[in-house]
Amino acid sequence: MFFEFGIKDFIDILSVAFLLYYSYKLMKVSGSINIFTGILVFILLWLVVSQVLEMKLLGSIFDKLVSVGVLALIVLFQEEIRRFLVTLGSHHHASALVRFFTGNKKDGMEHEDIMPIVMACISMGKQKVGALIVIEHDMPLDDVVRTGDVIDANINQRLIENIFFKNSPLHDGAMVISKQRIKAAGCILPVSHNLDIPKELGLRHRAAMGISQVSDAHAIIVSEETGSISVAHKGQFHLRLNAEELERLLTVNN
Repeated sequence: MFFEFGIKDFIDILSVAFLLYYSYKLMKVSGSINIFTGILVFILLWLVVSQVLEMKLLGSIFDKLVSVGVLALIVLFQEEIRRFLVTLGSHHHASALVRFFTGNKKDGMEHEDIMPIVMACISMGKQKVGALIVIEHDMPLDDVVRTGDVIDANINQRLIENIFFKNSPLHDGAMVISKQRIKAAGCILPVSHNLDIPKELGLRHRAAMGISQVSDAHAIIVSEETGSISVAHKGQFHLRLNAEELERLLTVNN
């Protein structure tokens, strides 16, 4: 049997391992790791009962549960499945392939677009003005934009500061920057329910983490309590950033 092990079998095992690892990583970020562990335990029991012990009655019950469970899992993890497909379609290589066939060019953020954002965040941090800015990348944020007020203006430091001024009607929501434009403000973001987020971080940080878990966007947070600047990206926080660190983070991942 050992000599029948070929390159196809190796690729098969590697693909399954990658799928399990990615599923584990996705569930850990979304806070569903206990459900994922329970599913693995159930599958292991099913294999032992039906394949190893060959219990026909209990095995048939497990078979029925598995057939129904697939539909239940699709309903239960519809957001995670959607996120996986969106991530797959918006991957850099996939996006490059689509742009190659369509002839569209990538609309990336330039240094002159990033600096007004950085300077506005530094200024608001010194004044302890709370802010939440989401920078769109490959994954479109049209659903988020529709929850706020459309602005569609050039990226400008003074405009950003005015929008997040404490008496402004839009200062409580999130600003979305897309394709080198301030698309909207006062937007509502999905809030992360990850229990690993430190308790001292407020609702803005949880909203930033939420959007970073369902998209590839950068979410910049200016704390109203401390004035510190943080960034949430791909389900991770980068806390207490200075101007150089914020600029580098937004530039390198652009």
